[in-house]
Amino acid sequence: MSGACEVVWRLLYALLCLQRALFAWLRGRRRAASAAASCAFLAPAAGAFAFHKPAVVGRRVNGGRGRWRADGRSLEKLPVHVGLLVTEEETSYADMASLVVWCMAVGISYISVYDHNGIFKRNNSRLMDEILKQQQELLGLDCSKYTLEFANQDKTDQVLNSQSSLKVLSPEDGKADIIRAAQSFCHLVAQQQRKCTDLDVNVLDSLLSSTKGFPDPDLLLKFGPVDSTLGFLPWHIRLTEIIALPSHLNISYEDFFSALRQYAAHEQRWGK
Repeated sequence: MSGACEVVWRLLYALLCLQRALFAWLRGRRRAASAAASCAFLAPAAGAFAFHKPAVVGRRVNGGRGRWRADGRSLEKLPVHVGLLVTEEETSYADMASLVVWCMAVGISYISVYDHNGIFKRNNSRLMDEILKQQQELLGLDCSKYTLEFANQDKTDQVLNSQSSLKVLSPEDGKADIIRAAQSFCHLVAQQQRKCTDLDVNVLDSLLSSTKGFPDPDLLLKFGPVDSTLGFLPWHIRLTEIIALPSHLNISYEDFFSALRQYAAHEQRWGK
């Protein structure tokens, strides 16, 4: 009896070993099949990355040098003065330089750059170097046809002698400039060179130094999530069209020109 039980247990043990071996073999086959399927699925994508270079999206535009001026002429109206307002904490000199060069290329005469921390103004020489670099990169041999004047308070006479003029502004050119203008007017009244009744829009405009030689902005492109102009020329933008864009970082020419088309399509009623 004991011999029969031993034979039965050995038979059951052999069946158990056989079952484990069978499960292990089936598991291995499944893993191999899954790996083969994954390789087959990823192979076309890998081939695409290996042999197909993705299209460049950003500053470069196919046929851009001849296209930009034609784009500007195709618009029903083109802003004379465009403000570029950055509300983001991170700033990019390269992307801002591209925006300035695109403004020049489509025929915009006056450009203002502003950020609420005054970073671009404190480092305006770095910005100008980047603009010159972008001119050569984006316009190539045509860059000599596009002249840009860095306008400031000491060179207002040169604004009219260049094709495009640029001013880099900061918060001190907003409310602080209005305060200085009011103080100057009060000083003139105290010196009996002006009367209190002389104060009007034109007189205040003449006393503002931050935008001397520049017309009021027709269009303000605001970059970033902040729903505020953050002190950008509060006196000058009462009739300015404001268009918000998500970010100036890695902005493309298509996004920029889309904003110009949006401006051109708007009907300005001038308060009527």
